[in-house]
Amino acid sequence: MKKLFLVLAAATLSFGAAYAQDANEAPAQEAAVEQVAPEAEAEELAGEPMHFALMKKFLEGGWEWMLPVLVCLVLGLAIAIERILYLTMAQINTKKFVADVEATLNEKGVEAALELCRNTRGPIASIYYQGLLRYDQGLEAVEKAVVSYGSVQQGHMESGLSWISLFIALSPSLGFMGTVVGMIQAFDDIQAQATISPAVVAGGIKVALLTTLMGLIAAVILQVFFNYILSKIEGQVVKMEDTSITLIDMLTAYSKR
Repeated sequence: MKKLFLVLAAATLSFGAAYAQDANEAPAQEAAVEQVAPEAEAEELAGEPMHFALMKKFLEGGWEWMLPVLVCLVLGLAIAIERILYLTMAQINTKKFVADVEATLNEKGVEAALELCRNTRGPIASIYYQGLLRYDQGLEAVEKAVVSYGSVQQGHMESGLSWISLFIALSPSLGFMGTVVGMIQAFDDIQAQATISPAVVAGGIKVALLTTLMGLIAAVILQVFFNYILSKIEGQVVKMEDTSITLIDMLTAYSKR
């Protein structure tokens, strides 16, 4: 996962450098756009590719404020995708696994059931393995091991969520910071020109609105992924608790044979 972060961060910074270079040409481009008739400008915008239009808005919002928000979005998405893949790979057919463990335990004993759990992926199989491993110590030791290792597995599943939560809070904050800077720029322009005209304040207000929009978009996207991951974790935890009770009942019945 660290390699994925480094690759994404390097790609983001390279894009930011390219945008910064293009930003030096932005004033000349804006001056040329102002001379185009509204109808021609609308046609030009309608014919632009989406990625070019997004890059243009990125530059208009000021790359020095847009880039940190973009970094938060990219890193947050990287963590979210890694968590989704981890949770997806951890899912198994729970009913079939529990039935196989019970059949193996009754027919071949604890060692065979341990081997089955060892060769099965996912947190439920790991919990079953830890519980069966302590069967010789008594059912009370099994129950404690299941509860303790269940908490450990839940911690593994929730790893990285604090970073996504941080990026969700940080993205709009950076956007609002760009808003404040844009408004300060607008008032500085008013003070320098000694007049309140739309042409004077439009640039600063535009930067303010675009940075706020970018921060909110990043936060909304990451919030959707965050809640989706939480829902998958909650579903997995419910299965872990349910199957843990089944394991205790299974070993109780096995010990009475």
